This record gives sequence, C-alpha cells and structure tokens, in this order.
Amino acid sequence: MGLLVEAFIFLLATIVVVPVCRKFGLSSVLGYLLVGLLIGPSVFGLVGNATEVLHFAEFGIVLLLFLIGLELRPHRLWTMRRFLFGLGITQILITSVVIAVFCFMLLGMGSPASMLIGFSLALSSTAFVVQWLGEHRALNRPHGRAAFGTLLMQDVAVIPAIVLVGILSSKPGDSVSLNLLLFVAVVAGFVVARFTLRSALRFVASTGIHELFTVAALTLVTGAALAMHSIGFSMGLGAFVAGVMVADSEYRHQLEADVMPFKGLLVGLFFIAVGMSANLGLLISKPLLIVGLTVVLMVVKSLIIYPLARLQGLEHDEAVRTGLVLSQGGEFAFILFTVGVSAQLVDQFVVDIAVLVITLSMAATPFLVAFVARLGADKDSAPAPVEETHGSQNSVIIVGFGPFGQTIARILTILEIPFTVIELDAKRVEFVRQFASETYYGNASNLRVLLSAHIDRAPAIVVAIDDVEASLKIVSQVSSTFPNLKIMARARDRFHEIKLRELGVTSVIRETLLSSLALSTQLLEHLGLPRADATGIIQAFREHDAQTLDNQVAVYHDKTGFPEDVFDTTQELKELFKEDKKTSLRTEKET
Repeated sequence: MGLLVEAFIFLLATIVVVPVCRKFGLSSVLGYLLVGLLIGPSVFGLVGNATEVLHFAEFGIVLLLFLIGLELRPHRLWTMRRFLFGLGITQILITSVVIAVFCFMLLGMGSPASMLIGFSLALSSTAFVVQWLGEHRALNRPHGRAAFGTLLMQDVAVIPAIVLVGILSSKPGDSVSLNLLLFVAVVAGFVVARFTLRSALRFVASTGIHELFTVAALTLVTGAALAMHSIGFSMGLGAFVAGVMVADSEYRHQLEADVMPFKGLLVGLFFIAVGMSANLGLLISKPLLIVGLTVVLMVVKSLIIYPLARLQGLEHDEAVRTGLVLSQGGEFAFILFTVGVSAQLVDQFVVDIAVLVITLSMAATPFLVAFVARLGADKDSAPAPVEETHGSQNSVIIVGFGPFGQTIARILTILEIPFTVIELDAKRVEFVRQFASETYYGNASNLRVLLSAHIDRAPAIVVAIDDVEASLKIVSQVSSTFPNLKIMARARDRFHEIKLRELGVTSVIRETLLSSLALSTQLLEHLGLPRADATGIIQAFREHDAQTLDNQVAVYHDKTGFPEDVFDTTQELKELFKEDKKTSLRTEKET
C-alpha cells in the first residue's frame, strides 16, 4: 500500500472517529486509540506495521517535551522540587518495587524481567496526562501541578533505565571510552548552545522570513534530540533541555506557535500507533487475565500515589485526582520494552500482554476520573494560584512596540500595571527587552502566539501596529475567539477606523487626530481667538467629526448612501469638507 493511501486512511479515520468521541464527551486521546484499533491489524487491517508508525510518531513526544521545557523557566523547576523529588522519585521507587515483587512472586518471572516490567509500568503517560489536563484546564490546579512534576521526574528517570538496560545487555568487549567521549561532547555542546541560541534565533528572525523561523524551531528540537540520542539517552530529554534553554528568551512565544501544530499531529499519530499495537486477539483469548492485570495496575498505582500526594500537602480531593490521572501506564514503557526484547531480558509474549494492559489503562483513566467525580469524591475546588511561567499573567497585551505602543507601556509601568508586548521586529525586541523584560518576538496574527501569551486571561489587548491589514486580521481573530475581551486599537486613517469599528472595536484612536487637534488649538490662539473659544471650537469639531464617522459606519455597506470610491483620498477629503461647510452654514444661521 502506498504511503499516500495510508496517510489518507489515517486522516479520514481520525476526522470521523475523534469528533464523534468528543461529541459524546470522551477524551480525544480515546478517539485516537480507537482509530488505531479500527484501522490496525486487530480489526479491519487497513494499515499494518504499527511498529514503524510508532517509531515515527515518537517524534511527537519529543516535540511535546520541548513545549513542556518552554513552559519551565529554571527557577520554576526549583519551585516544583517537592513534586519532582518528594512525589516523583518516591512514587517511581515504591511502584517499581511493588510491581516487580508481584511479577517475581506471583507470575514467576525472572529478576531482570520483573525489574524491567516493574519500572516500565511505574511510569505514567506524559502525552496522555498532559493532553487530558490541558483539555480540562487543570494544569494549574494542585493535582495538575503534582501530576506534571511527577511526570517530569518519570521522564528524567527513563534515561538511567535505558542506560541500565544497555549495560545489562552489553558484551564485555563493548567500548566505554567512546561513549564517555560522546557524553562529554554533547554536554559541551549544550553549554555552548545555552549562550549562542538567542543570537542564532535573532539572526533568523531578522530575515523576516517566517518559514525560516519554523525551520529553526524544528532544527533546534531535532538537533537536541539527536545529540542526547547519540549517547544513549532519551531524545525527549534533549528536546526538554532545549526548551528550558530558550524559555527565558523573547522568542519562546513564536517557537511555541511554530512547533504546536506538528506536536498535535504527531502526538495524535502516536496514540493511533498505540491502538494499532494492541493485540485484541490476546484480549479475546485471555480476557480475565488482561482485564485483571489492568485493574491491579491502576489500583496499585492509585493507592501508592494517594498517600504520597497527601504527604506533599494536597487535600483529599486533589490527592484522589492525582492518583487517578497517573494510574495508567505510559508511552515510555513501549520504548523500554523494545530495548528489553532486543537485550533478551523479557519475552515478546510478556511484552504483548503489558502493551495491551497499558493501552486499556489509558482508555479507562478518563472513565475512572468521571465515575469518581459523579460519586462526589472529586468535589470541585478553586483553582490554585497560577505559577509564573513566562511573563506576567492577567496582564495587558500590547501588540506592536513602536512609539504608540511604547507610550502606553511607559504609562502602565509607572502605574505598575503588568503588560506583555508582542513585536515582530527582532531588532526592536532585542532593544526593548533592556527596559521591558516581558517583550517577545512573534506574529500576533497567529492565534497560537496570542494564546501562549495568555490572552485568555488578559483584561485587554492594545493593537498598536501601523499595518492596516495585519491590524484588521489580529482584531478579527481576537474578537471572534474572545468576544468578551476589551480590544483597543490604533488606526492610521478614517478607513482603518471604520473597518475596526465594523469588527466591534469601540476604543479606536486615529494616530494623527489628537495631535492635529492640539496643534489646531494652538493655531487658533495664535490667530487671536481666546483660549476658551479655541478649545470650544475644537471640541465642537471633534464631536462633529465623530458624528460624521458614525454616519459613515452606518451606511458603509450601502452602495447608494456610501459610494465605493469615497475612500479615495481626494474624494474622501471633498466629502468631509462639504459636510464641514454645511455644519458651518447651519451654525451661522442659528447664530
């Protein structure tokens, strides 16, 4: 079967099955798993070789860990230390030992196989849990942060596990010095990259070619992943480290926006591949064994995590949530199983059972969480205070940092009102960050850039750019997605202001209006009019101009009342002068 045909099957099955699952309130992850089961060899057999698909889709996990790294400034890692070490390490050790003893004593497995199975099943699914918490907006809840810290430590723990399996499977003649040399080279490379990445990204951004920045983002991720993989470590760890290195930079918003679509597609493909890997024949032949092991796995992990979460200060409800969302097996187990089979530490039959158990546990987790919620054990609690990740949250967003945006930012700074700036000029961003730390490079017409800047929590957005088309695109995007958000905008001329007001923006300032009115006031005073009269005349003109603009907005789409060529510069000026003259004559008659 051709690659294009297989791609079509993947896409068609996804757009049919996943929306149906979401329609019934199910997680999108369950939809992807179901797609894999249906098109895989166990049901219709439309696509084979799930292993190759799984290896390709693992890059989605790499991109996911890069995005996780972007969310974590180094100091925030320190604030999460009690979940990373107190909950994460303890959970891994206790769960690994309990499952290993179970495999050794009750299932009769050998010691190496028991230890490998124990550690592999102690891991939860980073892709599944992060996706699920994100869909339910729970990443900043206490159980979300506890689960995230635990998952992060699990991802890190995969590295020594892979190294240990490699040592157990290595032959006496294998070279150690070469691996050590590679390790030193990679560490040195990351140190150098830490101080050169920002300059490299600035150079790419200065070209103004958006596609090049996307290429740079993917190059950064793949390069870091390959560097770690070359010394036998997890590719995901390399991507995570790369994300952390640029988490403080002004380019993180655009990096996130560029990588996000690739991550979404590949993570979905990963879960499809997991569904394809499930051996339903084994489930049909040994249903009690598979279902029983799945129940045991989820119960054991939940019972271990709950008291540990309580010891870390979580309330009962949040501890229950933490135990439930981490009760499934994880995707890194598939990687460890593959290494274990290659090293002849575990039988393929045992791995097939374990893969099926992990798949069923992923599918069961959302239902278990929902069931407990209905029983009342999962009482709703207030969201925890949001931890700072990148810039101030609940802050005003200023798009464009020219003279107009700079003035607004200076006033907000004086009043100590937090704001986040998004600017597409890389040179301006670099300069402004010396004075305003929350200034980022990014294309604000991309909704993902705005979302990464937490526009959903912003009290207002100020669109201060002078590009008319870009301004209208941003306002249209924001007003349709966040209808309750206050939008304030700068307009270049009357045409621009009418288009903005047509999109629902009520707070619009034409960039030359106020300055020209102020100068007109001074001119009238110079010509001999008293200050009060000059001010009154200018105020009357401003009201008249505003009324004229309201009339134009009202008939903007009426071709009889508003000629198509009215915004030709000359024609517009003629129409405005005619209206001004009529007003002047009416004023004289009234006088």
